[in-house]
Amino acid sequence: MDEIDHNILFHLENNARLPMTELGKLVGLSQPAVTERVKRMEEKGVIEEYRTLFSPHKLNKQSTAYVLFRTRDCHAFLDFCRSSPEVVECYRISGEHNYLLKILTESTQGLEEFENKCDSFGTYTTLIVMSSPIPFKKLIQGTNLMAVQSITSIKKEKK
Repeated sequence: MDEIDHNILFHLENNARLPMTELGKLVGLSQPAVTERVKRMEEKGVIEEYRTLFSPHKLNKQSTAYVLFRTRDCHAFLDFCRSSPEVVECYRISGEHNYLLKILTESTQGLEEFENKCDSFGTYTTLIVMSSPIPFKKLIQGTNLMAVQSITSIKKEKK
């Protein structure tokens, strides 16, 4: 990946709905050239998928919790997690616990009901989210490289 690919990823991470023509303008490439680069990054697995983020609160999911889970029957537990709409993320972790789950429910009562269903799979510790000061952090840091280059060129011309 070169600097242009990095710049493409920066813009797509900030707005995955950018038309290829606009993306091309932002990174200094033609629409066919930028489309080819995006396609290549998709084929290589650099770009895995495009998503829409929803506000859990707007969907009546008022309670967020993380659950540290220890189980001896990983296959049955994972089947349970896959079929549970409350489980929105599941990570296999090292240490005292096997899994870390992110749970979204309508209320703490819904969280308690979910925990009751978990009892037969093992032991767990629940951490209820009070607030999210950093709810999501982008992977690609930087700025629009074309804008920086343009500003630099203008400054040089003025001298």
